[in-house]
Amino acid sequence: MRETNGPGFPPPALDDGWPVAAPDERDLDEAVLAGLVKQFEAWTDANLHAALIVRDGVLVYERYFTGEDQAFGKPLGRVTYDATMRHDLRSITKSVTSLVFGIAVERGWVAGIDAKMLPLFPGHADLSSPEKDAITIEHLLTMSAGFAWNAAIPYADPANSERRMIDAADPARYVLEQPVVRPPGVAYSYNGGLTLLLAEILKRATGKPLDVLAGEALFAPLGISDVEWVRYANGDPMAPSGLRMRPRDVAKIGAMVAAGGLWQGRQIVPADWIARSLTPQINGESLFFYGYQWWLGRSLIERNEITWGAAFGYGGQRLFVLPQYRLAVVVMAGLYAEPVLQSVVGEVVLRRYALSALRDH
Repeated sequence: MRETNGPGFPPPALDDGWPVAAPDERDLDEAVLAGLVKQFEAWTDANLHAALIVRDGVLVYERYFTGEDQAFGKPLGRVTYDATMRHDLRSITKSVTSLVFGIAVERGWVAGIDAKMLPLFPGHADLSSPEKDAITIEHLLTMSAGFAWNAAIPYADPANSERRMIDAADPARYVLEQPVVRPPGVAYSYNGGLTLLLAEILKRATGKPLDVLAGEALFAPLGISDVEWVRYANGDPMAPSGLRMRPRDVAKIGAMVAAGGLWQGRQIVPADWIARSLTPQINGESLFFYGYQWWLGRSLIERNEITWGAAFGYGGQRLFVLPQYRLAVVVMAGLYAEPVLQSVVGEVVLRRYALSALRDH
């Protein structure tokens, strides 16, 4: 990796709607943050591509690196990142889909989350069963619908459920065809197909695919226009994992969530949806709780427990939000073949630098 923009602060003022400031102006210790560049230039195996920090709706830290990357599995070689370049978000897309769904619920475009799921797919009524008839929209949001799903095996394995969904002529039907192996609402099980069903519900209710709805209801109010979606063979955007976006724009989403759905004085996503999304709804994987397509975790700083919400994406993509500190942290990396480092690198940026730099934690 080579240096691309100095120590990372203050960020440059660009014509993209971001107010910028030095970290000290927002009660973040610059001496702490100065160590990030040195560590990640030396730690080349971390393959960090970008680290951004937002405090009080102001961009205070922004640093890009050079490293190996890919675009939805297609190798890109060594890429020198800067503020103008898009990056894979992978499953951060799931959390974005949840935000769009929250807007749709508030505007009455879709039924409330207590509504049963299968009647929203009348063309697939032949798949009805007592177990599937009990699944609600909320079960989709909390990854607790109970469908059999195996995405833990390598994507190259033909038995991988995510791959089979992507290859299916009708991806929604593929998901709905899966047997229910546990009662809905009982246990979390990671399943990108449930996010696809949420997007399909939005499309059927509004006549617009997810990319159009997200563009109109979420991205445009945030001043985000440089967006790319990976798509299924039928042309629909991949709701579980298909977004590519500039890290600066990901940071806007984080700042908005950390502010309870507000962006520069405008309510973009309902505050109650943000609160419910960042409230533990079910036990997730490992030590995490899970909200509405958002992960919920904690870090320990000087014996103080700090809780956070996060959107996680394969390869080390991370968007951490901490409403109690008006803080958002973006991490982009290229760790697609490093499952252990994917979580470690994001936690290092969050805990060792962003949280440790807080003067009021």
